[in-house]
Amino acid sequence: MVEAFCATWKLVHSENFDDYMKALGVGFATRQVGNVTKPTVVIRQDGEKLVIQTQSTFKNTEISFSLGEEFDEATADDRSCKTTVSLEGHQLIQVQKWDGKETKFVREIQDGKMVMSLTFEDIHAVRTYEKA
Repeated sequence: MVEAFCATWKLVHSENFDDYMKALGVGFATRQVGNVTKPTVVIRQDGEKLVIQTQSTFKNTEISFSLGEEFDEATADDRSCKTTVSLEGHQLIQVQKWDGKETKFVREIQDGKMVMSLTFEDIHAVRTYEKA
């Protein structure tokens, strides 16, 4: 099922992302850039690992991991997290933990688009991507 996510995706719509970043403690200047940046996300399999590359004019990040195994992640907003990505049904779920906090990304394919729901505490954001 992970094959459905393997593609190049371009951000086409974002809801409530500024409030989400603010809740994470992201500074004003970085949030301003984050709100106007339209990243491209490349998801691919590399042997036993899954690779997620996020490319933008602001910053490029890449994570490589095995499903269900915790790894160290340095986020685009400079948090150092312990991250686990798992496949649950038709959802690719990424959980980042740092400083006693936790945020969750749920990616799913809906009508040929990748919809990513982000949750931190009681703040929810949704980012929608189309195949590039």
